[in-house]
Amino acid sequence: MRLDHIGISVPDLEAATRWYRTALHLTEERAFSVPGTGLRGVMLRHAGGYRVELLHRPDAEPGLMADGPLEAAGTLGYGHLCLSVDTAAEVDTEFARLVAAGAAVRMRPRPAPRPDARMAFVADPFGNLIELINRAP
Repeated sequence: MRLDHIGISVPDLEAATRWYRTALHLTEERAFSVPGTGLRGVMLRHAGGYRVELLHRPDAEPGLMADGPLEAAGTLGYGHLCLSVDTAAEVDTEFARLVAAGAAVRMRPRPAPRPDARMAFVADPFGNLIELINRAP
């Protein structure tokens, strides 16, 4: 088995699609809707193979908008999306790039609990947490 995609419910499908395409360098695979439900979505894909499925229902209720990973871990369910980079320096570079693209700072780059790893957290414009990590060999 391997991970195919992660689904994220968003309040504005068009704005989320623009942000994720630009900020994470994703391309649109397909848009879809489920008749009779109001549910619309877009499947986005990264050249590295991972996918992000953005989902929108007009009647969706807001959930937890965690201020960081510790608060997210205190609530059962989705915590964050984690993206790996090749070097520790890239954690800082990608963190700065995502913040410039409109992400909110949740945890500035720092050593991770795992030895020789570096990590950071941002939130997309809709409050969903994204972790950046470099796992040194």
